[in-house]
Amino acid sequence: MVIIPPMTASSESIEMLKRLVAFDTTSRNSNLALIDWVRDYLADLGVESQTVYSEDGAKANLYATIGPDDKPGVMLSGHTDVVPVDGQEWDTDPFEIVEKDGRLYGRGTCDMKGFGAVVLALAPEFKRRNLKTPIHLAFSYDEEVGCIGVRRLIDEVQRMDVRPAACIVGEPTEMKVIRAHKGKSSFVCEVRGFECHSSLAHTGVNAVEYGAAVVARLREMAKARRDNGPFDDGYMPPYTTIHTGLMNGGTALNIVPKDCSFEFEWRYLPDDDPAAILKEIQTYVDEELVPEMQAIHPDTGITITEMSDIAGFDTPEDADVTTLAKALAQVNDTSKVSFGTEAGLFNNADIPTIICGPGSIDQAHKPNEFVSLDQLAACEAFLKRLMDRVAKG
Repeated sequence: MVIIPPMTASSESIEMLKRLVAFDTTSRNSNLALIDWVRDYLADLGVESQTVYSEDGAKANLYATIGPDDKPGVMLSGHTDVVPVDGQEWDTDPFEIVEKDGRLYGRGTCDMKGFGAVVLALAPEFKRRNLKTPIHLAFSYDEEVGCIGVRRLIDEVQRMDVRPAACIVGEPTEMKVIRAHKGKSSFVCEVRGFECHSSLAHTGVNAVEYGAAVVARLREMAKARRDNGPFDDGYMPPYTTIHTGLMNGGTALNIVPKDCSFEFEWRYLPDDDPAAILKEIQTYVDEELVPEMQAIHPDTGITITEMSDIAGFDTPEDADVTTLAKALAQVNDTSKVSFGTEAGLFNNADIPTIICGPGSIDQAHKPNEFVSLDQLAACEAFLKRLMDRVAKG
């Protein structure tokens, strides 16, 4: 019997991942130190980079092209920011890679510096191969807080004479080819009540209670979609979800609260209409709750404000980028996921996009986050097959 040893990542990818993880690019921090390092690294290879800064200049996206710059190529895209480690119980320093039992532990190893590390580790080889079709590199900021930074990058790319023909977003998919994901809209609801002593509660407008009424209606809307659809069995769960995550209000038990605020979201099927969902809850607020509140005191109300919107996408099974990704991953099928990424924004900018990257989403955002060495190795194999194709044109 022949025993085939498990694949393992190259030392170059491991060392690159160590470098990237060492930059604390939690979304609340600047990512400029990492971006500057990547820019200098690519410059040493003879690859020029373009930086697209945030409005305040504290953060930046990076865009670079390896190969000819007069024709469209394949863009490899990833975000540089990571989620916080605050309050999590880590067994190791989150910003220092620890290797154990075939795994690399550290914040961002899975989501998603692992992909970026493999791309950058292979950049010298991409450069040596004298590509006939270019590889574009895109690294963004603030994906974890609403896919904010990449929007400025996409605006810049759309102004370029030559734009990418396809995009592969390297979010953790266990190297499965993902051709669709749900969209996500998030909101803050602010309730303005009328404060009074709780012994005279009938003269006040309880902001917490009216906030709870909105939350209860959102829950009813969520249950209706769970029970009645629309459905798409390609997703888990196969329906649009609605969820309330944060709520604050009140000052003391014996005071009818004046203010309440909460945040909620929906993750909707690409064929569902997020505007119709918003209209449903807004109509309930405007026609039922606010008149009742203002009958007690006119200076009351409820305001719903959108915080972010991440587009869903659904790339056809027979699209060129899907066919390419399946060939590179050596698989015959594709999947859909419920989590959001920058892929929908690229796709909406007429850059056909799929998602495929090392690691499992099950590890993302958790303490002791890790990516396995065999997943990094599978990513290397994927990108080397891409290299072979673009070297031939």
